[in-house]
Amino acid sequence: MTEPSSDDGRTFRRETERVVNEIAQGLRTLDAGVRWFSDLTPTCQRMVLQEVAGYGMQAHMTAADGRAGVARSGVKPTANPSVMICMDPPRYGFAGLPSTEHVKAFRVLVSVFAVADSRRRERHCKGACGHAWHNLPTATEHP
Repeated sequence: MTEPSSDDGRTFRRETERVVNEIAQGLRTLDAGVRWFSDLTPTCQRMVLQEVAGYGMQAHMTAADGRAGVARSGVKPTANPSVMICMDPPRYGFAGLPSTEHVKAFRVLVSVFAVADSRRRERHCKGACGHAWHNLPTATEHP
């Protein structure tokens, strides 16, 4: 993939939002998301890591969410992204990690976001949610 221009940056952010939320809601596997992420340029990977960290902040990720998400991610708890997300408060400098750590950071961030966002959907959005990203079509509804 080429790096997004300023004209298609919004499209890229929407694609990122869709992929990450599909993973968080079980509509796409983490491994499929990692394949998508791995096909991106290093610059795009850094952009995605920044986006997903932002989603996590909006979902009010906690250190407990970090521990639960790391356990789901398949990444060792001693890896840099795992340690960063489990700090209290969590650290969000994932885009600044070496590119060799980007896939691990993506796995950790998406997994932790899934935990935090599930909690928010259950507690704050149950039955009355107007967030488009919480109302994605199921796998059978995709074109």
